[in-house]
Amino acid sequence: MSVLVFLENWDGKFKKLSFELVSYASKVAERLGQQSIALSIGKVDASELEKLATYGADKVISIENDAIKAFDEQAYTSMIAEVAQKTGANVLVLANNNSGKALAPRLSVRLKAGIASGVSKLPLSLSPFVVYKKVYSGKAFANVAIKTEIKILTLAQNSFEVVESPKTFVHEQLDIQPDGNLMKTLVKEVQKQSGKILITDADIVVSGGRGMKSPDNWAPLVELADLLGAATACSRPVSDEGWRSHDEHTGQTGKIIAPNLYFAIGISGATQHLAGVSSSKFIVAINTDKDAPIFEAAQYGIVGDASKVLPKLVEAVKEMKSK
Repeated sequence: MSVLVFLENWDGKFKKLSFELVSYASKVAERLGQQSIALSIGKVDASELEKLATYGADKVISIENDAIKAFDEQAYTSMIAEVAQKTGANVLVLANNNSGKALAPRLSVRLKAGIASGVSKLPLSLSPFVVYKKVYSGKAFANVAIKTEIKILTLAQNSFEVVESPKTFVHEQLDIQPDGNLMKTLVKEVQKQSGKILITDADIVVSGGRGMKSPDNWAPLVELADLLGAATACSRPVSDEGWRSHDEHTGQTGKIIAPNLYFAIGISGATQHLAGVSSSKFIVAINTDKDAPIFEAAQYGIVGDASKVLPKLVEAVKEMKSK
């Protein structure tokens, strides 16, 4: 029996999310007294695969062949299920991102497995197998019991600490050819954006709302983000007005993020917005309305006009960095 964790790679590299998943799977396997196995699909160098052992993977399995040219949920489901059966996996761990959300239900059907999405802690008990997850946009929590023999968990991003637990690097490469009939995804063109931190990957996000009053007032917000090495984001009304790109829209209808630090500047905190950012470890709110809902979700708050507070905050950060 084993705990199998599937890891995406980006241009042959793993990100913090991958190491978070391996750390989590390793601890689950430790509790179950089982082996943790990391699965990588696609071309990844051995030196990169070896990093997975640093975070507790007892074994690393890689699948690499010319047929795999793009992520295709049907083909990937088939390959992951085959590896799960070969390794006797009774727990599968995936990211609770777009890819994980596409794969988990398909694997659930194929493996006749119960599924819990967006878990954020280690299992509360093993018999019965009970996991913890946030519900109602983080306003409540649920303990979910999974009674099937095989269990699938998708881990909420940034909900588990990345823990180094070095193991001997054991690597096995499998030659699994996906069914050609399943490979229906065709990539016609790739456009890469450089010089900008993606909000879904960022540890710090600086976000603005209508309280910024005008797109002309965004310079101090961008400067703060640059100083902190942060990504920039915005609320839906801002993107709808065309002040900022829709790629920066966070919330229930935009990007769901979970950074370590989230600045909500001029954002009132509507339910839809909070649903997308409530998993942030720390929220700092700046708003003129002391009764704005955002202050209920924030750990730190400043009641004031963003146009006056932001420049002072920028100067404070500059002073701190100069020391």
